[in-house]
Amino acid sequence: MMEFPQFLEIPLADLIDGIISWILDNLGGVLDAIGAGLLGGLVAMERLLLWVPWFVIVVGVGFVAWRALRRWWAGPLMGGFLVFIGMLGYWDLAMMTLALIFAAVLISLAIGLPTGILMARNDRFASVLKPMLDAMQTMPSFVYLIPALMFFGLGKVPAVFATIIYAVPPVIRLTNVGIRGVPQSVVEAAQAFGATSRQVLFEVQLPLAFPSIMVGINQTTMMALAMVVIASMIGARGLGMEVLLAINRIEVGRGFEAGLSIVLLAIMIDRITHAFAARQQYTKSS
Repeated sequence: MMEFPQFLEIPLADLIDGIISWILDNLGGVLDAIGAGLLGGLVAMERLLLWVPWFVIVVGVGFVAWRALRRWWAGPLMGGFLVFIGMLGYWDLAMMTLALIFAAVLISLAIGLPTGILMARNDRFASVLKPMLDAMQTMPSFVYLIPALMFFGLGKVPAVFATIIYAVPPVIRLTNVGIRGVPQSVVEAAQAFGATSRQVLFEVQLPLAFPSIMVGINQTTMMALAMVVIASMIGARGLGMEVLLAINRIEVGRGFEAGLSIVLLAIMIDRITHAFAARQQYTKSS
């Protein structure tokens, strides 16, 4: 009497398993093609980062940091972070990690920016998508590994797939918020001068919403980096794999070095992207 009645239980797990099985049976070729294309792009990006001389990457990152932060010490500091990672012996693994992050972020932006624009311009679509974004951000990240493994097997591709699902919501949300935050009077003034809906979007709303969009890109990048260790559990090489091996073998020093390298990458990426967003916000306000 005190137990929950069994006839009210919903076989949701069986339903989801059935959907996954149907996708694998009917869309296996499409998934293989997507996986092959994604793997090819990721491997090419990884080889490029490993082919470029280390000092060129350090100088390039230093220059970008100096331009973004507008502080004389920013370039040497951010470049020094990469040098320190190399001194720890993790240069190649760091480049593999960056390739994974870049691939996941680029695909997340390709999905998130148009979705956020559509969400801002269609209230009904926004009301449907918001609960889905809530679920994507609150679902334990380990759950994303299950469909990734079933669709693409082990390796880099499922790691990118799981990272995209985890990282794409912020850029969608903040693109929507940025566009909706554009004053209606500005939009009406553009329309009064004969601007089309497309011109209003690309020449008024998106430029004014750009600071918010940049914050979304920053958050998406940081969330992609947060998936590095988890993605290593399904075969993605990089700094996350070093952390995972250190945990399995209880090697505290090795885990600290790899973890510190991830932290330095996170600080470098966060400061640079946040600085670009802050500069756009300052330009907008002035």
